[in-house]
Amino acid sequence: MNTLERQWKAVQKQLNQLGKQAKTARGQARKKMKRLERRTRVAVARALRKTEPQVRQAMNEAARVGRGLRAGVQAGAAAYRAGGRTRTRSRNKK
Repeated sequence: MNTLERQWKAVQKQLNQLGKQAKTARGQARKKMKRLERRTRVAVARALRKTEPQVRQAMNEAARVGRGLRAGVQAGAAAYRAGGRTRTRSRNKK
């Protein structure tokens, strides 16, 4: 029985040590996770601040091109309607 008690105490001691190691590992993992989340948040915010003006400029340019295209189509349609159609002779007449 003496050896079993010693083995039991050794197992409990190992279990206690493993519990402490797990606790410190959890704390370190939590710290790393917080740091990683903060870095990610900062990187995303920085990227948004950097790209937002470029996106706005691209949207403005796209709108400008669209307006120009629409104006060109309208002008072309108006010119087509204004220009009189010339009649061609029918080739099927005998």
